[in-house]
Amino acid sequence: MKKAVVTGASSGIGLAITQKLLELKYHVIGVSRTIDAYSLASDHFTPMQADLSDAKSVEDLCKKLQKEDIFILVNCAGFGRFEPHEELSTEVIMQMSFLNLTAPMLLTSQLLRSLKNNSGYLININSVEALRSSKFAALYSATKAGLKAFGDALFEETRKSELSITNINPDMTHSKFYETLRFAPSKEENSSLFASDIADAVAHILSMRKGAVVSEYTLRSLHFGIEKKS
Repeated sequence: MKKAVVTGASSGIGLAITQKLLELKYHVIGVSRTIDAYSLASDHFTPMQADLSDAKSVEDLCKKLQKEDIFILVNCAGFGRFEPHEELSTEVIMQMSFLNLTAPMLLTSQLLRSLKNNSGYLININSVEALRSSKFAALYSATKAGLKAFGDALFEETRKSELSITNINPDMTHSKFYETLRFAPSKEENSSLFASDIADAVAHILSMRKGAVVSEYTLRSLHFGIEKKS
């Protein structure tokens, strides 16, 4: 059974992708701070707890994954804060930069030989903010644009191998991502994406002929709407 690693697997988009990969008969190693063996009732699910905003925790995770033969890596874990840049603390800037960008690059570096040898897949869950400039999103956009640039350049670097690399750029998606923010996606029909939409995109990528690579996959909601929280 082929193995996949999914970061941020305990909730939201990461959880939906994990569930989809289990349906597709992959063995999934799910990574998050809180994940455990009871998170998903499957014999083909292995939890690995790690704080991907902490360098030592990521280093320990990389050592554990050295022993694994990986076919798919999905870099999904991330968080955002949307404030005037001068109001962001040093801690938030460092944590977001590490979690959203540095940790995926470290994990990819660790697993790249395995992914190439297995003619596998590297999938980065970015954001539509990687493609545009929005106020109060300078830090978040920078981390996501950086991850997209990393994926794009790595695709060119590894193009002689059988590795497929895709950047997925979702629009606003219903998830716990917005729990600590001052706004959330509108509840009106078709005004935001569901986590299952991104999981379906992953399934589509995996179903395509190996010689055709979807290098960039952007999902937008049909309508647009946000709700400000009181």
